[in-house]
Amino acid sequence: MNQEVIRLDNITRFFRVGTEVVRALRGVSLSIKRNEFVALMGPSGSGKSTLMNLLGCLDTPTSGSYFLNGKDVSKLQDNELADIRNREIGFVFQTFNLLPRLTALENVALPMIYAGFPKPERIQRAMQVLDDVKLTDRVKHKPNELSGGQRQRVAIARALVNKPSIILADEPTGNLDSKTSVEIMGLIEEIHKAGNTIILVTHEEDIARHAHRIIRLSDGLISTDEVNAEIRTMGYYKHTTPAE
Repeated sequence: MNQEVIRLDNITRFFRVGTEVVRALRGVSLSIKRNEFVALMGPSGSGKSTLMNLLGCLDTPTSGSYFLNGKDVSKLQDNELADIRNREIGFVFQTFNLLPRLTALENVALPMIYAGFPKPERIQRAMQVLDDVKLTDRVKHKPNELSGGQRQRVAIARALVNKPSIILADEPTGNLDSKTSVEIMGLIEEIHKAGNTIILVTHEEDIARHAHRIIRLSDGLISTDEVNAEIRTMGYYKHTTPAE
């Protein structure tokens, strides 16, 4: 449970915009252990989205190293990163990103096609994770036949289907009403309790409070990295400070 799944060593990410150089990340180092539930927070321009893209292997750093399950993925080629993304990272997006012409079952099974699993195994596993998110009665429905909360449940099932090392949830309740947001965060908490590592990107304090550790970014640097005080009082963390 305490095994390190992510380690960033002095990560920078610079972008050139015309003649200007934007220093989005200016030397970020952090460690995330298996089965941690971490929230990333920060205002617009803090580097939060850039860090999320790096953690999700959607981008590579200008300098520094990113170790995912002990493998340095910071210098891999695009095709290698795509393979890592499909095997190791489950994505949950604010806009769901479901394919409109596919059923819930087909959307969930899609990552397994890219991973090369045979059809019977894809269907069996997709049905299993749809059952886990309580959507067995909606497997043949297309996204436009589902509510926002149901679409996000399909997206969460899709994120889980390849049994990834981490679930990366980017503003997962951003398009949902408050009641549905509570339900989705309850589901994410259940997934965490089942053993998954969760990285939640949010700008909402009440959503971040579900996480056990809150990392705040400012001007391309980590400004604070603290155990959630509410979680600490429940005794989840034995130590009062997260890993350096």
